[in-house]
Amino acid sequence: MYNILLTDDEQIMVDSLTFILNKNFSEQVQIFSATSGTEALEIVAKNQIDIIFMDINMPGLNGLETVRYIMHSKPETVVIILSAFDEFQYAQEAVSLGAFKYLTKPVNRNTVIDTVREAMSAVDKKRGQLSNEVELHKKLDLVSPMVESDFIYSAAFGGDNDVSDYFSYFEIEDCVWCFCCLEIPNAESKKLLEIYTKIRSILTPKTHCIIGSFMMNRIAIFFYFPSKMYKNGDCSVITENIKSLYNLLSIQIKSGIRAGVSKIEVSPAATGSAYNKALEMLNSAPEQGGIIFADEWVGKQEGKTRAGEIAEKIFARIRAGDAGGLQAFIGKYFEALQKKYDNIDKIKNSLFELIVNARNIATEVDASYHNESFDNAFSILSKENDMSKLELFVRNLCTESAATVLEASSRAVNPIIEKASAFISEHLSENISLEDTAQAVNVSSFYLSKLFKEEKNVNYVTYVSDARMEKARSLLKDNSLSIKEISAEVGFNDQNYFSRTFRNKFGMTPTEFRDAAQK
Repeated sequence: MYNILLTDDEQIMVDSLTFILNKNFSEQVQIFSATSGTEALEIVAKNQIDIIFMDINMPGLNGLETVRYIMHSKPETVVIILSAFDEFQYAQEAVSLGAFKYLTKPVNRNTVIDTVREAMSAVDKKRGQLSNEVELHKKLDLVSPMVESDFIYSAAFGGDNDVSDYFSYFEIEDCVWCFCCLEIPNAESKKLLEIYTKIRSILTPKTHCIIGSFMMNRIAIFFYFPSKMYKNGDCSVITENIKSLYNLLSIQIKSGIRAGVSKIEVSPAATGSAYNKALEMLNSAPEQGGIIFADEWVGKQEGKTRAGEIAEKIFARIRAGDAGGLQAFIGKYFEALQKKYDNIDKIKNSLFELIVNARNIATEVDASYHNESFDNAFSILSKENDMSKLELFVRNLCTESAATVLEASSRAVNPIIEKASAFISEHLSENISLEDTAQAVNVSSFYLSKLFKEEKNVNYVTYVSDARMEKARSLLKDNSLSIKEISAEVGFNDQNYFSRTFRNKFGMTPTEFRDAAQK
């Protein structure tokens, strides 16, 4: 069986190739299709693709760029280039990238059949050259960071999503695992990609792990170990292993790294709760740096933690709009105050200070926010001596502050998307890829793709295409520019392709639109 990926932004071309392949190789092939370079990369990352038909001229990540990424990570793939351009420079670059054939459109049916047969022979030859051990090594070493980030995102934030398919993909069998959340102190956003690369270079040769993308200055890591390392509930070997890795990171990246590690788990169904536990341990780690393991914690540090440190954690949760995350800290704060002070008036003074700071955080993001309970807080605290009622009062005000921050944040434009949109707008005339934009805003391409879907309700390629069409529509109202010039201005080398795209978007050709706009 041969897995064949057909990549072309024109569906008629994909349908034509599919018909030819099914008619002549129905029992031998499984067909995948993609309409963009980015989609092709996602399919290649998740499936063992043997043969790829790749169109050169596509919006976003073009065919040659896509082939470059694929041949870097999966050099055994047989790539057949399709192009409407019968130009030597394209063929030369395709061959230099490792392409198997370069075919010009329209492609004759018999040429397709002969080329596929030759490609199958090439695949058979390569399969014979690779031992099972080499195949396994390549799979482990060349796993796409995009797939790793997708797993981390689904495992940590996917709710009830089943991640067992990811466990199979990464061959996590007869293993125990845990989540680790790392926080890099004072990490500059422009340095995050460099730090991410260094973390991978330190960890992957020494242990089995899956590494997510940075979220602000935090990154999640999924460690997995053979079950034999966790005998009779003894996790000391695993703990020492992770501690040694933490020390390496602290030495080679930056001192003062904070880390939290979840309990040892077995079931894929526990990933969400394990991530939350690792995050809880991270929030409990000393501000000056350190690592805390949930299996060692057992609450023994709560009594020693200073009230001021817990208050800072409450403020951090309010600033993040995390009403749920601050609940546990409220109870700990009251316990710490009662251990610190014998005098209830001193406790009330600390509570009043906490409430004032919580209100200030809310008004920083929403100047119009007002709640009479905050105005009357001092009076209420003075009259009430029941600690449980005091705790409920403080808990409600802090929760409302966090909710106010969250609501205000949801109304604002995500700064990453805002920056990415500005970058795209400034470079519409260029062949701008998702990776280019992600690098410009200092996030991973996977994370940026997720943000576009969440914030804009479209994928990256569609957003860029729409932006180009909107700019083209604006430029067409100006008769001083030719359609060819406008085509180039919005990133199209082929005027015919630009016209087709414009017609598909607005239901009329650029010329028809210009004529209508002048009336």
